[in-house]
Amino acid sequence: MIDQCRRGILDILRLSHLRWALMIALISLCGVLYTFVFDMRNGHVVAMVFANFCTMPLIVFERGFILRGLHARIRRLPTPTYFLSTILIYFVLAGLGFAAAGVLLKGTGQITGSWEDVLIIPPKTLAYTLILFFLGISVMRIRQLLGRDVFLSLLTGRYRRPIQEERIFLFIDLAGSTSYAETFGDLKAQEFIGAIFGGICEPVIRHGGTIDDYVGDAAIISWPLHPSRNSGRCDNAGRSVACVFDILAQIEADAARWQEKYGRVPQLRAALHGGSVVTAEIGVDHHKITYFGDVVNTTARLEALCKSVDRPVLMSSDLFDFTVLPTGIRAEPLGTYMLKGRDQPLGVVALEKI
Repeated sequence: MIDQCRRGILDILRLSHLRWALMIALISLCGVLYTFVFDMRNGHVVAMVFANFCTMPLIVFERGFILRGLHARIRRLPTPTYFLSTILIYFVLAGLGFAAAGVLLKGTGQITGSWEDVLIIPPKTLAYTLILFFLGISVMRIRQLLGRDVFLSLLTGRYRRPIQEERIFLFIDLAGSTSYAETFGDLKAQEFIGAIFGGICEPVIRHGGTIDDYVGDAAIISWPLHPSRNSGRCDNAGRSVACVFDILAQIEADAARWQEKYGRVPQLRAALHGGSVVTAEIGVDHHKITYFGDVVNTTARLEALCKSVDRPVLMSSDLFDFTVLPTGIRAEPLGTYMLKGRDQPLGVVALEKI
């Protein structure tokens, strides 16, 4: 619990001051709009305070800073259940925020009236909040279905024209998925894979990654690759390694539950590689952000190599040169390998927990 709170605080501090300023300004604007809708011309400041106190608990909840486990479970729910559950939680959090704002404003003499008026959300405020909640939840659900970065990229048209950029790729694959399907059936196997993919979301978000795609029983995750000019190292490279081992540790911690519910504890293979790719938005009726280049193919081949060398986590030497390994992780050079589709051998490093 202490570690979770510490991670939450660090995550909050990582957000730029500009982003928080823009967020507060937008929320305050919604509060001012409320005063015009309901003809409350003299209550702009009060409305802005109420709006921020009602909304901030929802923002920190959605970013996983509080009630992280509950947030992760809700994200896995079907869309109708997701909507109902999220609205219920939002009303509880908004109600607590409204009450806190009421106590603050009444205590400082900014508002008068009975305690009931300042602690309980009025019906018109409830209706206004419900409309904003519905719009906000709809946008967030679309964002979840598409992925955070994909949603923003499609919205801004960033990749409408192909762009060359540097990215880190992590391929995670479920070992033995075919045998599992033969033993338990295709429906159970798909449920098993879905539960694994649902479980990796929280570590990926916490370490700043983006789940770009699911291909069969594999997930493709990426980070921007921006080496520091001073050190030549990339912070995201270290985060990608930490992400892998957090996922493995999470599965290990829940081994009894996996065995009881699915009859098997997931065994994952992971490969990390990075370099230059061309990123582009493709499609007309169905849009998608996709990556082109040798880096993606090499990462896939590297993941397949995990089985041959009997190592669960491999990293290319090219990416390892940019990486400061997290505490508790060590690397073992395995030499060079010729991978299918490449003319040059690739240096490979095995990673493991100490």
